[in-house]
Amino acid sequence: MPSKDTDITTAKETATVEGGESYQSQRVPLDSNDGTVTIDFATFEQILEMDDDEDHEFSRTIVWGFMDQATETFQSMSDYLKKKDLKELSSLGHFLKGSSATLGLTKVKDYCEKIQNLGLSRDETGVGRIEDPEVSLAGIKSALDEMKKEYTRVRDYFIGYYDNPNGNHQP
Repeated sequence: MPSKDTDITTAKETATVEGGESYQSQRVPLDSNDGTVTIDFATFEQILEMDDDEDHEFSRTIVWGFMDQATETFQSMSDYLKKKDLKELSSLGHFLKGSSATLGLTKVKDYCEKIQNLGLSRDETGVGRIEDPEVSLAGIKSALDEMKKEYTRVRDYFIGYYDNPNGNHQP
């Protein structure tokens, strides 16, 4: 079970809970590039706090809904990439950015923001202008590919979490 503080640690912490049982926190660095899942647990804990029961039915519904939404959005993004429709790609990036941020999925949110910006013919940061649509499309394809990898890690983490919500889950 994650702690209730709101800071994000850069290393896993070990703590002792009532009864002397040890566990490691679920917090991971936001800038992790080592294949671990990057979740802002302060944000995700806010969703967990809305659960009324031990089976986490409320949060499970939100997470499963996000996973369905993400899968459908990825397919739509692939379709619009083939059509070279930057406007729709930007819109889909914006759409998925909000729901991923709600769950604390920082890397997924960041990739969505890149796609949103590239679809508006801006650089990934949203500051500079991109004149060549093919450059934007290539950037979107790259961001989408990376986002799908991160989504797979997040999905696997959540499946493990909801299969055993009181267990030790290492993202």
